[in-house]
Amino acid sequence: MSSSSASLRGLYSDPTSAWSFVPSGPAPASNTSTVPAAPPPYQWSSRPSHNSIFDLSPELSDPSDGIDPINLLKTLAASAILQYTSSAIAMPWEVGKLLLQVQWVPRDAGDPDPLEIPDEDDALSDSSNDNDSYFTDPNVTPHTAALRPTDEQGYVVRRSVLEEGTRPEYIIPVGSANGVWGMMRRVGRFRGEGWLSLWKGLLTSCLTEVLTSTFQPMIRGLLQTLLPNAAFHRPLIFLPILSHLIMGFILSPLDLVRTRLIVQSFSSRHRTYTGPFDALSRILREEGGLKGIYLHPHLLIPTIIDNTLPPIVSFILPGLLASYIGVQITQDANPIAWGFAELASSCLGLLITLPFETVRRRLQVQVRGTAKPIKGCVELRPASYNGVVDAFWHILTEERSDLPISAQKRKRRMSKGKERAAASGEEMPAPAQYKEDQSWLRSTGMGQLYRGLGMRLGASIIMFGLALFSGGDEADGGWTEL
Repeated sequence: MSSSSASLRGLYSDPTSAWSFVPSGPAPASNTSTVPAAPPPYQWSSRPSHNSIFDLSPELSDPSDGIDPINLLKTLAASAILQYTSSAIAMPWEVGKLLLQVQWVPRDAGDPDPLEIPDEDDALSDSSNDNDSYFTDPNVTPHTAALRPTDEQGYVVRRSVLEEGTRPEYIIPVGSANGVWGMMRRVGRFRGEGWLSLWKGLLTSCLTEVLTSTFQPMIRGLLQTLLPNAAFHRPLIFLPILSHLIMGFILSPLDLVRTRLIVQSFSSRHRTYTGPFDALSRILREEGGLKGIYLHPHLLIPTIIDNTLPPIVSFILPGLLASYIGVQITQDANPIAWGFAELASSCLGLLITLPFETVRRRLQVQVRGTAKPIKGCVELRPASYNGVVDAFWHILTEERSDLPISAQKRKRRMSKGKERAAASGEEMPAPAQYKEDQSWLRSTGMGQLYRGLGMRLGASIIMFGLALFSGGDEADGGWTEL
């Protein structure tokens, strides 16, 4: 019995000794002293912005388990639906802003009709005195109203863009809306458009945003690999601007197609393009192919300006405003103050970038080569612009900015007694002339260059508020444009 118990004691082991724990007391002294490593100096993160696919499904980014094709397809579908929904929400405001930008409002719109129209009283007085023709000389040729001039096809030539009788049925009356919201309501209530027309170009806009958010970080990373940091003094400013310009140039045909799809009439009778693929194929076939769609001066120069100014303004203006105030603020040490500086720079930057965007939209609408002019749902300039400078000059000198305007006609009332007085040589008082408020907005097209400014300012304020209350954890996610 004692021998068996001795054997059991030899095989017995304390259960607590099977586990090893880190002692809670001070670590035993050792001959080598461990010095904590100093933290590395802070560097600006140059990683690309987060991919929405892996944000929706983080397990896809774990390479150890592999990529599940079913989860990948589900995530791609969820990302596409999310992007399409966000684009659909903002699309009506974009349509209203773009239509205001391309709408041609001539300075003489709203002026009285040069041909005086008799009113009903004159018509009644003339019809009641038909018996006087019995005493008139039959050899005298009767007075007939002047005929309206016609074009080669026999249609009456328009004298004013506010004429209801000669205005095409697919054109929204010019000057009937003075803001983005007003244009949205006018488009929705117009018989030739309707509320569904506020989503024209939605597929093209969504595709452009998806391609931009996906490939622009890749282009930026490729530029960082190819261009060493020592070659430039401030590569963090140069590389985002260059990547934005390259991506905007590559996707410029999609932007051209999107603009024309929005501007064209929604009616099937007057529609020029049936969809984005038809628009792209017809533009390539009729307007010079890839060379015409990329390198034509009316498209290339506005594309370079419109894709270079916004990132330059976004990077330079906040620092300039901070240095002008005299307070040294940084994005890490003073996030709230830096947010206010970015908001102020965004508002000031719109005053610089919005006119160039308007000119680009005007030049995108006009066709080239053998293509026929598109039938826009708003009034377009009948003559083409000859470039960026020419567009600026004609917008400022031949258009007006006091919207909305209403058509007013000048009527002449002349009784038979006045006719006799005029025939006898008596002096007659001058008729009352039409007087209009001669404001500076009527004599300049400056306001036409800033259509949609209020909406863009409101969007900047909303984005600032969202970033302020969300905490701004992704401050280094890269430059984004409102």
